[in-house]
Amino acid sequence: MLEDGKIFIGASRNPDDSINKPEYLDLKFGNRHGLVTGATGTGKTVTLQVLAEGFSRAGVPVFAADIKGDLSGIAAKGEPKDFLTKRAEQIGFTDYEFDQFPVIFWDLFGDKGHRVRTTVAEMGPLLLARLMDASEPQEGVINIAFKIADQAGLPLLDLKDFTSLLNYMGENATELSSQFGLISKASVGSIQRAMLVLEQQGAEHFFGEPALKISDIMRTSNNGYGQISVLAADKLMMNPRLYATFLLWLLSELFEELPEVGDPDKPKLVFFFDEAHLLFNDAPKVLTERVEQVVRLIRSKGVGVYFVTQNPLDVPETVLAQLGNRAQHALRAYSPREQKAVKTAADTFRPNPAFDCATVITNLGTGEALVSTLEAKGAPSIVERTLIRPPSGRVGPLTDAERQQVMDKSPVLGVYDDDVDRESAFEILAARAKKAADADAAKRAEEDAGQQQGSTTSGWSLPGFGGGNDDNQGRGQRGRASGYQRETVVEAAMKSVARTVATQVGRALVRGILGSLKR
Repeated sequence: MLEDGKIFIGASRNPDDSINKPEYLDLKFGNRHGLVTGATGTGKTVTLQVLAEGFSRAGVPVFAADIKGDLSGIAAKGEPKDFLTKRAEQIGFTDYEFDQFPVIFWDLFGDKGHRVRTTVAEMGPLLLARLMDASEPQEGVINIAFKIADQAGLPLLDLKDFTSLLNYMGENATELSSQFGLISKASVGSIQRAMLVLEQQGAEHFFGEPALKISDIMRTSNNGYGQISVLAADKLMMNPRLYATFLLWLLSELFEELPEVGDPDKPKLVFFFDEAHLLFNDAPKVLTERVEQVVRLIRSKGVGVYFVTQNPLDVPETVLAQLGNRAQHALRAYSPREQKAVKTAADTFRPNPAFDCATVITNLGTGEALVSTLEAKGAPSIVERTLIRPPSGRVGPLTDAERQQVMDKSPVLGVYDDDVDRESAFEILAARAKKAADADAAKRAEEDAGQQQGSTTSGWSLPGFGGGNDDNQGRGQRGRASGYQRETVVEAAMKSVARTVATQVGRALVRGILGSLKR
C-alpha cells in the first residue's frame, strides 16, 4: 500500500464495513494545506502523527506543536501492540513496519527542548499588539514605537529594550507627537502595564537572541528523512495567546523568507497548527484577513499549513476555503452549535452517494475519519469513510531520559541554549542620555563660572553712586539662570535624544504582511 509520491493515510470502507480501497495524500498537493478536526479522544493526534511520518519519510521537514506530550513518541521506534497490529490487519496493511524518525525538540522555556526565541523587532507591531491584547489607541502607540526604532537604528531585541523605548516616548510625548502623531501618555502607561503582565507570564523567555533561524527547522537527516521539529507546548499552553502568536510569527517568517517555487513535486515544509481555534479567538478583523492572505499565498513558497482543531467552525470561512486535504473525525451534536458544526463539516466535502456525511460524522469510531484529499488537477476526491493506518513510531510520549538522549544528539545542540545580550535599544538610549546629560552639565558649569567671574567686584559703593545698575543687572542674569535651571539635566538629555531620533528619517526597515522584518 506504500506508493512513491504519496502518503498512505488508511483504507476506506464500504457501507457493509468491508474494505474499499487505500486512501492517499498526493505529495504534489501537500502544499495545498489541510484540516484535521474532531472531538476530544477521536484520534486527531494519531492522524497528525501519521501525516507527519509520511511527510518525513518523503524527505519533507515538518514543524508541529505537541500540546499533550504524546507526539514526542515519534522519535522512538514503534512497539508491537494489539490495537496497532489489529488495525493493520483490518485494513490489509501487509507491509506495516515500525520505524523511528529524526526529531528536534524545541521549547520556549528550555525545559523539554532547545530554546526558541525571536526578537521584538522581528515579531513586529501587529503581532506584539495581538500578544498584549492592545486596544486601537495602544496599537497606534506600538506602531509609532516600532517606527521610531526602525528609523533611529534602535535594535529591539528583548522586552527591556521595548520597555526603555516606551519610557523614552513617555518622557518626550509632546515633541515626538509632532513628528509621528499623537502619543498619549495614558496609552504608553497601559502598554507598560501590559508588558509587566507578559513578563509574569513568561514572555521574556521568548524574546532575545540568538533568534531562531528558519533553516534550522527545514533540515533533512542523513538517511533522507525530513527532520521533524516538535515544539513542547504543554507549559506554553498556560498562556494560549503567546502560543498562538508564536506560531503565527513563525508562519509569517516562513512567508517572508522563503522564495517562490510555484508547485513543487513535494512541499518544502509542512506546518501543523494544533489547537488552531486559539489563533482566531477574539482576533481583530485585520489580523484574520492577513492570516487568510498568508495561507493563500504561502502555498507558492512550498509550505503546507495543516490546522488541527476540534470544530470546523473554529476556522473562519475565508481560511477554511483554502484547505484542500481534510480528515474529519467524530463530532458530537448535542447542542445547536454542535449540530451546526456537523452540518458545516458535511457540507465542505464532495458528497459520496453511498452515505450521508452528516449522519456518519456523529457515528465514527476512534481512529476513523471522513477523508477527502486533492487528486488529479487539484480537484477534491469524493469523501470516504476511512480507517486511519497505525503509525510507525511510538504511540505515546517519550520518557525524560529518552527525550534528553534525542536532544544530546541534536544537530542544533549548543546553538540556542545560551542567551546572548548584545548592545541594543536599552544600552543605546542609556548611552545617548548620559552623553547628552554630560554635555549639558559641562555647558552649565561653564555658564556658572562666567557668571561668577562677572559678578566679582572690588571696593564698595553706595546706592545711586554707581554699581547699583550693575548689581540689578547681575540679579537679573542670576534670575534668568535660575529660570533656565528649572529644566533638569535628565529632561534636557531626553529632549536631546528626542531631537536625534526625530531627525533620523529615511533608514526605516521594511516590514512584511504580518509586520515581521523583511531581510
